Amino acid sequence: MKFFKWSLIAALVLLFAGGLFAQEKKATYVGVKGCKTCHKKEKAGAQFAKWKKAKHSKAYETLASPEALKFAKERGIENPQKAKECLKCHVTAYDADASMLGKKYAIEDGVGCESCHGAGSLYKKKKTMKALRAGKIDPASVGLIIPTEKTCLGCHNDESPTFKSFDFEKMKEKIAHPVPEK
Repeated sequence: MKFFKWSLIAALVLLFAGGLFAQEKKATYVGVKGCKTCHKKEKAGAQFAKWKKAKHSKAYETLASPEALKFAKERGIENPQKAKECLKCHVTAYDADASMLGKKYAIEDGVGCESCHGAGSLYKKKKTMKALRAGKIDPASVGLIIPTEKTCLGCHNDESPTFKSFDFEKMKEKIAHPVPEK
């Protein structure tokens, strides 16, 4: 009986450790307000203020403009602020399951931090961010995306009715928001 008890315990430990019952943590979207907490201070780079001045912060709002409504009507879209074709590039997490949207997430924020950098719940803590900056954690292991030209071209392409061209290097400089070196 003693052997059976310990065998059962060992089997359960292996099952849990092996991930059969373990649930992998999924990143959730913390929203611009969640990012703002740490990224508003000037000494940290004032990324929030830079985003707020950029067109990305107004992306959802622009879908209600007369020009957007005209484009939408020409394409048979009744409301661009509810149409997947528009939201996919004008809103962070447009197609995410509701369970992935944190309390501070707001569709009205348009193209927020997590549109380019990935859902932030697993990398938002100061300790994690410090480890990332020090190279102790692989960004992908916590869902942090380091945007590339391909990231931007997901939206800045000829599917957009207003697309003209996209110069990645020029635009990257235009929206640069680095964390200052210490």
